[in-house]
Amino acid sequence: MLQTDTREHTDFADDHEGAAATTTAAAAPDAPAVCRELLFQRCLWCGTPAYRRSFCRACGSTAFKRERSEGSGVVVRRYGHVPHNTWFVAMDEGFNLLCQVTGTAPIAVAVGMRVNVVRSVAPVGQGLPLVELPHPAPTPERWW
Repeated sequence: MLQTDTREHTDFADDHEGAAATTTAAAAPDAPAVCRELLFQRCLWCGTPAYRRSFCRACGSTAFKRERSEGSGVVVRRYGHVPHNTWFVAMDEGFNLLCQVTGTAPIAVAVGMRVNVVRSVAPVGQGLPLVELPHPAPTPERWW
């Protein structure tokens, strides 16, 4: 799949033809989240929003423009096992995002909760975006 550019800083080399892009040094895996901006694609032909797609799923076009997301959405459903805390989130711009919820226990996350983007990509440039609940989740009490 096509990956959108979510790098925080990009330097352009002047001495190379074609101006090849080089990124700054990668942060350590335990580094604090610094890249809160989330870029997504919008089809130039029909206007359908998408995240990391190589073609539009509505019209099949490969022409996209990048836009910055506001970074908020609603949890739609769980994906995978509970310990991974992986969820599908419907972003306010109209695209779905597979991400991990951080800062709360997996049992405290429920469908319909609002979330905000904390980090758009992992420090190494791979992985799922991280989101968190804007308000602290209530502590789970007895379930029986």
